[in-house]
Amino acid sequence: MTTAMPDAASLDQAGQQLIAEIERFLATRPAKRPAIPDPKPARGSSFELPPVDELIAEAGIVTGPAPRQKKTKDRGLPGGVWRMLPDWALSARRGPRRQVTVTEHLQLTALVIQRYGWCGSGLRSRSGRRCILGAQAVLYRLGYGDQDTAMAAGRVMDRILAARGIRAHYYEWNDHAGRDEGDVLYLLREAIQSAGQ
Repeated sequence: MTTAMPDAASLDQAGQQLIAEIERFLATRPAKRPAIPDPKPARGSSFELPPVDELIAEAGIVTGPAPRQKKTKDRGLPGGVWRMLPDWALSARRGPRRQVTVTEHLQLTALVIQRYGWCGSGLRSRSGRRCILGAQAVLYRLGYGDQDTAMAAGRVMDRILAARGIRAHYYEWNDHAGRDEGDVLYLLREAIQSAGQ
């Protein structure tokens, strides 16, 4: 039995869903901002704080009711079939490469695993589930972060495992028999906290 491939328009829409979710996540992250001058300037100074509406817009805060989201059987996965495409096909959805911090990279890695599902052997399963390294590959192919960021995130996870007395690299630990998605997400949460310190 063969499965019909979806048309390009439905694949494009599905790809945009994951990218939109990543962009929404990154928009909620606090921006690195220059120091704000003292709000009580010396007499005669022309410094004024911008209007509140501008500050809200600059911070990326969305006001108003939350958008309604459709419920899907597939845990909100982007289009189902889109996640099963070869990783090289994800590059077609990529815009300009966007730099992310190690903490953001780890958070987005957890997001991909939560959306795509987790697998315990190989970079990806036939159904499109990803291991930690496979989730990192999705982010790289979509243009979020670079190889140095992914390697730095891997070193954070390796340090946490070493502190637990585990000598395997995070990608080997991921594939160990008996591992489950909860273990992987717990490691990522620890790494996010460690990287943010």
